[in-house]
Amino acid sequence: MKISCGIVPSLASVEQAKLAEELGYDRAWLYDSPALYADVWVTMARVAERTDRIGLGTAVLVPSLRHVMVTASAIATIEGIAPGRLACGFGTGATARWLFGKDALTLGETGEYLRQLRGLLRGEVVEADGAAVQMCQLPAFAPPRPIEVPILLSALGPRGRALTREVADGILTVGSGIGGFDWSAQLVVGTVLEQGEAVTSQRVQDSVGPWYAVLAHGTWEGSPEAVDVFPGGAEWRAGLDSTRPEAERHLAVHEGHATTVTDLDRILVDGAGEGVVGMAWVAEAEGIRAKVAEAEAQGTTEIIYAPSGPDVEREFRAFAGAVGL
Repeated sequence: MKISCGIVPSLASVEQAKLAEELGYDRAWLYDSPALYADVWVTMARVAERTDRIGLGTAVLVPSLRHVMVTASAIATIEGIAPGRLACGFGTGATARWLFGKDALTLGETGEYLRQLRGLLRGEVVEADGAAVQMCQLPAFAPPRPIEVPILLSALGPRGRALTREVADGILTVGSGIGGFDWSAQLVVGTVLEQGEAVTSQRVQDSVGPWYAVLAHGTWEGSPEAVDVFPGGAEWRAGLDSTRPEAERHLAVHEGHATTVTDLDRILVDGAGEGVVGMAWVAEAEGIRAKVAEAEAQGTTEIIYAPSGPDVEREFRAFAGAVGL
């Protein structure tokens, strides 16, 4: 079982990645949501140049955010800076696209993009936007093709798994894992409890609250009124409605996504009680080790620990200690 970490692209990412490398994490996976975070590729380059061993990854790139040639060039650039350290996770894009007022991509659109990308990285001529394109960089500007970078896809369900087997080298999931793949990366959230610490402590609430709020955010995208089933949901929705006009509410919903309990989301977190744990791994060290063992037994080959809250460094250290890195 590999133990990796998720890092939000920010001004602190380099120092967080350096700490992750020191602690023994296998790979640092960076998120892709340009309306919320720093640019994933600029951050990746900075991390690559300031670290030596740790693998690099994207979790997950959203195809529609960049022309396929732009993504191929970015991959080539990182491969030139840090040969053999990059893996790229892709997804259909939920939050990143919701912030543009768009739905997630279809599996068909995602699959076509990855087929084009694979072809470009092999040095082939592919059709994109109705025209023939090819990576034409001379040796001084990019590594020679083919460029062999593993690709993972976050696509669940029978059709998603079938597409993953066709166009990717492995699958990437959030929360629960999926077996049957040589590379099955499972992104998990949560916090390691101090001995005797209650899940309702302020530290735990601040650490896992951002990911609990994400559950409400996604529910709102499906149907705003459905958020009312959450404790405090009706009050939260009323606060949102009073903050922004209807056409702009999708912008306020996702503030602090997976990082921070905002003033608005505090309504949800405070009302949740022990339910704030949600899908998170919240346990003392022995319990965390048991969860890792259970995930491995179910076919997960890599855990991506993606903490949130005000003290990510503490979370990295505590999780590393719990799993014995």
